[in-house]
Amino acid sequence: MPAGRPFTITTPIFYPSDVPHIGHGYTEVAADVLARWHRQAGDDTWLLTGTDEHGQKMLRTATANDMGPREWADRLVQQAWLPLLETLDIANDDFIRTTQPRHEQGVAAFVQRLYDTGFIEAGDYEGYYCVGCEEYKQTAELVAGTGKYEGQLVCAIHSIPVELLSERNYFFRMSQFTDRLLALYEERPDFVQPESARNEVVSFVKQGLADLSISRSSFDWGVQVPWDERHVVYVWFDALLNYITAIGFDGDEATLNRRWPAVHLVGKDILRFHAVIWPAMLMAAGLEVPRQVFAHGWLLVGGEKMSKSKLTGIAPASITDVFGSDAFRYYFLRAIPFGQDGSFSWEDLAARYQAELANGFGNLASRVIAMIGRYRGGVVPAAGDPSERDLGIREVVRTAAIEADLAIERMAPHEAIASIWRIVEELNGYLTLEEPWALAKRPEEAARLDAVLATAAEGLRALAVLLSPVLPKACAKLWTALGAGGALGLLADQPLRSAGDWAQLPAGTATAPLEPLFPRIEQEVLSA
Repeated sequence: MPAGRPFTITTPIFYPSDVPHIGHGYTEVAADVLARWHRQAGDDTWLLTGTDEHGQKMLRTATANDMGPREWADRLVQQAWLPLLETLDIANDDFIRTTQPRHEQGVAAFVQRLYDTGFIEAGDYEGYYCVGCEEYKQTAELVAGTGKYEGQLVCAIHSIPVELLSERNYFFRMSQFTDRLLALYEERPDFVQPESARNEVVSFVKQGLADLSISRSSFDWGVQVPWDERHVVYVWFDALLNYITAIGFDGDEATLNRRWPAVHLVGKDILRFHAVIWPAMLMAAGLEVPRQVFAHGWLLVGGEKMSKSKLTGIAPASITDVFGSDAFRYYFLRAIPFGQDGSFSWEDLAARYQAELANGFGNLASRVIAMIGRYRGGVVPAAGDPSERDLGIREVVRTAAIEADLAIERMAPHEAIASIWRIVEELNGYLTLEEPWALAKRPEEAARLDAVLATAAEGLRALAVLLSPVLPKACAKLWTALGAGGALGLLADQPLRSAGDWAQLPAGTATAPLEPLFPRIEQEVLSA
């Protein structure tokens, strides 16, 4: 498939200070579905993810586990964070670690450029610091502690006491970029999305920006400041640069030009870093700002955001071991409007698995393949002249494909899935009305039975292509059962934006038996 327009998408790089929970998995899956869609649509796609391994939090966590920070990071990355990608079937193109030489060299080159051009200068700072956030906090961002922290100021996000730090640091002159950032938000309204996130960022920047402390001298776990070995680069200033150090900054200009700018997918709690600090850094360096920063919502459990520090996280494997990776991917992108907070419950997951995946899509696929096998010897028949109902299915497929692609373009995968799912619902309704099992009993209706089975098979062909970014395992099985591989080639090679074009699966294509795409899950397992 020839390369089309560029589309680079990134997830945040996660702290490997502990094991991942389903909130991390949600971000990875969302980025992967968007990347798979663009990749199969022919766009020159690149998906980047990785881990953020420097900073005081990593150092303290490693020390608490009687390890050095590099040893601790290596262990967690190999045992937890890389396996997460396999667990959720993530097809990333690169995985960057901030301890890799390519990143550390790029960070040193970037901060040196800003220092040489006068955007970094020395200064003194005193303020409250949250190690969990790796961020200086204003008093308005703190709350009074309760319980064992009564009488102390605690971080509103992590609910742990902040520390009062006083250091001689280097500062990025971010205050110079207030007007330029506001102009960016005005000229490009879609730069920060959704609209609620944009409004928050604009309101914050309108208050005026202060210069940003970008070095630390109280510990040494980080990238050394090139001109002053007593300091390491502030972990966020270091981490944000992964988006360009992974694609060629300071060494491979051709790749950087090909892959940049990117779409950044972030949790809303790190929005300001990506929508304020990061574009200001790029402006100072004379580089293009990102294509877009999209802040998705939080996953809530019992009304509260999941947190490793509060021990409220749920391991992704707890879901995939029971329901499979396809169900994980489908559920979180179908059930939660992208950009909003969403509540997770086992009951809702189980209900959607049974009603939408097993009984809806899975049963549709199974019975169409089975009827072709039973009534036509496992060979897709010719459609003949279409009836009004047949034409109605064709229009549903055509419209769904167009609407889904438009939804992906506006970063609304939940709307894309809803559009595609209309095909599932319409095909199930079509079979109920046409009753192919009854037609098979009447020889004079042979031509009509052929048309119904051919229409249903072609609808499944379109579903396999359109749903493959979301349900890669199930769609691969369906593609094989339809015999589409031999007739049309690999599923991954099907041009996604043409998936709604009718009559692609040839008459005479040999099908094969299909095992249940979403097997029944015993009730005792669900209630365990």
